[in-house]
Amino acid sequence: MTIGEDAIIAQGLRKRYGNRYALDGFDLRVQAGTVCGLLGPNGAGKTTAVRILSTLLRFDEGRAEVAGFDVARQPEQVRYRIGLVGQQAALDEMLSGHQNLVIFGRLFHLGPKTARRRATELLERFGLADVGEQPVKAYSGGMRRRLDLAAGMILTPSVLFLDEPTTGLDPRGRNEVWESVRELVRAGTTVLLTTQYLDEADQLADRVSVVDAGRVIAEGTPDDLKGRLGGDRLDLVLRDRADLATALPRLRQVVGVEPQVDHDRRLLSARIGDRAATLTTVLRVLDEAGVQVADVALRRPTLDEVFLHLTGHRPQPSEDGTTPGVRTAGVPADIEEVPA
Repeated sequence: MTIGEDAIIAQGLRKRYGNRYALDGFDLRVQAGTVCGLLGPNGAGKTTAVRILSTLLRFDEGRAEVAGFDVARQPEQVRYRIGLVGQQAALDEMLSGHQNLVIFGRLFHLGPKTARRRATELLERFGLADVGEQPVKAYSGGMRRRLDLAAGMILTPSVLFLDEPTTGLDPRGRNEVWESVRELVRAGTTVLLTTQYLDEADQLADRVSVVDAGRVIAEGTPDDLKGRLGGDRLDLVLRDRADLATALPRLRQVVGVEPQVDHDRRLLSARIGDRAATLTTVLRVLDEAGVQVADVALRRPTLDEVFLHLTGHRPQPSEDGTTPGVRTAGVPADIEEVPA
């Protein structure tokens, strides 16, 4: 697919479980060669959407296309053009990284020589060539996830679905996976990413779609969504927790809105307009009141604040009430559906 075309299209998707809709009019468009972050509270429908778009689950109403093929009418064509990496790596820990990738290649009907060559290429691409002959049980968390991503790229998919790919990783492991995803996108792969980490979407996503109650309620670039809250944030950390009561009404008077208070962190936070003038006035007023400020920061709203504003929830690890960790490295054509 070429840049500018839609690699993923969902229109009016509905999926019902009993008397509850997991998706209820779900709409999504993702341009080729970009990363779309799919965010939503627990049970919003993110994993259901991924399972439908990757042909693992049938939908009740609507229309969906992936890589130019109809998900309902041409599932085999879709499966040979996608990769799917879930929350749990489907790797044999007793085998080496190279052996794992060869097995995946053989499952996708590559010949023995082609599978070995492809495994070697992917280990090099994902920075694992030096540990390719070591057993996976000796890998760090970040290395395992990179190997899992490599398995998802056996057939060089046009579209890659990542369902919370860095869950449980330490910061170093997350950074390793992030860089691998960026490399995939630079090579032309389209990525649909569901994540519980707002900073992950901020780091990786060209556009973000916020999902709640089975439908997309907001979408745009991370900066667009942050801009909807308006203005910057002023964060003040006081030296003495007892001064919060003194500082709160004075800050409220200067900024004209009700500040947020975090007693444990001795933090006052408020949305402001004119950055420099407001900061100068606030610091002067607090100094005159004898309030000592330990730290001060001016910042843009975070995606976490946008998320909370739009949904009334903070993101949670579990998802949709369905089984987590569904995983296929590209989906073999003979899989019709994984029942919910």
